[in-house]
Amino acid sequence: MPHIDIKCFPRDLTDEQKTALAADITDVIVRHLNSKDRSVSIALNQVQEADWKQVWDSEIAPQLETLIKKPGYSM
Repeated sequence: MPHIDIKCFPRDLTDEQKTALAADITDVIVRHLNSKDRSVSIALNQVQEADWKQVWDSEIAPQLETLIKKPGYSM
């Protein structure tokens, strides 16, 4: 509360980079949603570019009207 689920093309991130990414995202969530650090969970799921349409079809397109940041592309 909240849980952030990041999907992206594969990146070669070190554990240190993942930790820094999680810390930065957590700071933003704590600041903007008045959450506690211990309440935030973050998943990083790397999706092959060839499989991105599945993400679009199942998660992005059905929620397009309610997204607070819409993508600048369509599929």
